[in-house]
Amino acid sequence: MEAVAIGGGSLLLLGLIKRPTRDLDLVAIMEGGRLRRADPMPPALKAAIADVARLKGIDPHWMNAAPSNLVDLGLPDGLMRRAERRVYGGLTLHLATRIDQIAFKLYAAVDQGPDSKHVDDLRLLAPTKPEFLDAARWTRTHDPSSGFREILLQVLAHFGVDDDGSV
Repeated sequence: MEAVAIGGGSLLLLGLIKRPTRDLDLVAIMEGGRLRRADPMPPALKAAIADVARLKGIDPHWMNAAPSNLVDLGLPDGLMRRAERRVYGGLTLHLATRIDQIAFKLYAAVDQGPDSKHVDDLRLLAPTKPEFLDAARWTRTHDPSSGFREILLQVLAHFGVDDDGSV
C-alpha cells in the first residue's frame, strides 16, 4: 500500500517541526502507478489504522483522508518527484517535502485564519518571497475567487510579502 501524506504529521516525520500533532493526513493513495483521492481509504488500510488506534489507545482518526479533495483540483507540480519515501512495514508513505508543504500550509492559513497552526508552521518553514509567491499561485488554482485572493494577500502581507502581480 502506498499513500501520500501532507500536513503537520508529515512535517513532524520529516523533522521540520517539533510541535505535537494528533493526526497524519493522507491526501492520495497510489494505485497502479496513479494517484487517487485517499477517500475512500482501502479496507486493509482502514483496518490497520483501527488496529493501531485500539492497541495504542489513540484517536481512531489518527490517520485520515481529510485533505483528499485537494487531489480533485490538482496537487503541486512535481510533488511526487520531490516527496520523501518512507516504508513502515506494509505501508509506504510519500511525505510531501518543504516546498509542497508551504503551498498546503498557505492554502490552509488562508482558509483558517491568522491565528491557526498553519501560520505557525509557515513561520517555521520560513519560505522565501519566491516560494511564497509560487505557493500563492498554486492556491489560486484551487480557489480563484476574489474573496480568497483578498485574504491570501493579507496572509502574504502578514509575512512581509508583497504581490508581484502574479497572484
